Amino acid sequence: MSWFKRSLVSVTAASFAIFLITILLPSFFESTYDASTSLTNQPQVASVQAVVVSHQETPVPLRALYMTACVAGTPSWRENLKKLVETTELNAVVIDIKDYTGVVSFPNEFPKTNLGHGCVVSDMSEFIQTLHDTKIYVIGRISVFQDPSYTKLFPALAVRKKSDGEVWKDYKGLSFIDVGAKPYWDYIVAISEEAYALGFDELNYDYVRYPSDGNIKDALYTWAVGTTTKPEMLESFFEYLKDNLEHTGAKLSVDLFGMTTTVENDMNIGQVLELALPYFDYVSPMVYPSHYPPTWNGFAKPAEHPYEVVKFAMARGMERERTLNTANGLATSTPSKLRPWLQDFNLGATYGPDKVRAQIQATYDVGLSSWMIWNAGNKYTTSALLPE
Repeated sequence: MSWFKRSLVSVTAASFAIFLITILLPSFFESTYDASTSLTNQPQVASVQAVVVSHQETPVPLRALYMTACVAGTPSWRENLKKLVETTELNAVVIDIKDYTGVVSFPNEFPKTNLGHGCVVSDMSEFIQTLHDTKIYVIGRISVFQDPSYTKLFPALAVRKKSDGEVWKDYKGLSFIDVGAKPYWDYIVAISEEAYALGFDELNYDYVRYPSDGNIKDALYTWAVGTTTKPEMLESFFEYLKDNLEHTGAKLSVDLFGMTTTVENDMNIGQVLELALPYFDYVSPMVYPSHYPPTWNGFAKPAEHPYEVVKFAMARGMERERTLNTANGLATSTPSKLRPWLQDFNLGATYGPDKVRAQIQATYDVGLSSWMIWNAGNKYTTSALLPE
């Protein structure tokens, strides 16, 4: 059964009419999706590849940089980053499969809006193969519940406003899918399956949380009211991903707020480190020093102390992971799943090679060997990286 059919079965009776109207009247929602196709014959999967797709084993240690879909679709820029990986200690890239706009970055037949944002890489499969040719591991990043494109198409699945019932938006004007909206889970599984078939070696899930910015008091979650807590709902999603993608053989990873390693509660976004670890091959706390509040752990300006912040945050995360492993009967020598995202951008302080390298060293000093570096503009501090 396709993700689309499973979605229709899962939609509650109260939302079914809205959901169906959204499908049958895509022009009303500025959709470019061809609604003339019958509900029993939805073309959700791209044509079969003409070439055999290969996959790389996860390198140990893994050292990656992030690449937007727009950069991946720009030959000169992507070649420059490819060369950076080939000539330094880096051995992997993280490329957007679905970014914060909701646009899927490879050619596909999923429902689309004409919001006009996001980039599609017409030769994504071929580009992945060129990366594989030089032994570069390719991770695909999927921004999950923040998805203004999908909420435009299917508002019945969105976080709503208590005040007027309209689609809720954060301070940036971005909307979220309700974490409990199970029809959307099938959509994420379908994207994941197709991405792995294109050649992505690992699937990395970001924005796996409830909203954190905006008028949270006005946010209404209609898909899980009175049945479960936010952490429980999110854990159900994690389990669903694992169960429904196990057949692919793809490695799965998840990005969490950096403070999930040091805060015991879910921070009202649903994320709890111990509830994510069992379902993924790798867990990546975003321990950007700039994202910690003033006076955190005694630092007036945490961004000015990259080594100390990363070391403390990741050491605490490893302690919690070991406690969980012990409780689950795993050996104390079980390799850690933790693999942090590190900061290579100016926020809270100027980040040159010294501060970038300090975070890498802190990662090593707590006993971890893998890391990924983030710069939203894909402009990296080359001198912070060791030569190949």
